[in-house]
Amino acid sequence: MIRKIIHIDEEKCNGCGLCANACHEGAIDIIDGKAKLVRENFCDGFGDCLPNCPTGAITFEEREAPAYDEQAVKKAQEAKKMEEMKHEHHHEGGCPGSRFMNLKKEEAVNGEAPQAPVYTEKPFSRLNQWPCQIKLLPTQAPFFDGAKLLIAADCTAYAYANMHEDFMKGKITIIGCPKLDAVDYTEKLTAIIRDNEIKSVTIVRMEVPCCGGLQRAAENALRASGKFIPWQVVTISRDGRILD
Repeated sequence: MIRKIIHIDEEKCNGCGLCANACHEGAIDIIDGKAKLVRENFCDGFGDCLPNCPTGAITFEEREAPAYDEQAVKKAQEAKKMEEMKHEHHHEGGCPGSRFMNLKKEEAVNGEAPQAPVYTEKPFSRLNQWPCQIKLLPTQAPFFDGAKLLIAADCTAYAYANMHEDFMKGKITIIGCPKLDAVDYTEKLTAIIRDNEIKSVTIVRMEVPCCGGLQRAAENALRASGKFIPWQVVTISRDGRILD
């Protein structure tokens, strides 16, 4: 059939792999340092890969190509998900530094998280679980049950001086950067919100445009979860101010 499909100019391609990461259907692989459309029936023709190409090597064309096979894509995605689950570090094996744990630093007192210990004037960490990186977190863990969830961009903790007390206190904190991780967090965040008893969601992002990817992923996850959960977005300026 004649349909719209992507075309990759291998002379322009620098092999960065951003297009392959952006293609949720798995139509693109990096082979011998170049991006290649290896599964034409996995390409839906929507072009999520186009904006991620820094060299402009990807364009649309209309030509003879097999029809988009949604069932095959879903089957491949499930297989990939199962493979990733085998490597998640929430079991006895794997990297000890990535095994999840509840740090249990904030036992509620009359429904309120405690203040910093009276014996020290040093700042008190409000991180309540480990790990905190979205890519390393399991989708289900005891610390998610009944949690107020904070989804924060990596840079916010460095730009906003009082991050622990103003945002992390009393919450389960998960962090990420969609630009550096080069992934769409929607699927994982959806599973976390859908499969656990999350009480509320706070999204803290930077004012820079690339941080919009984190906000969109969280908003899409909230919609896809099918739950009605209170949520808010807070934007931090580069000089450390709350903008909204």
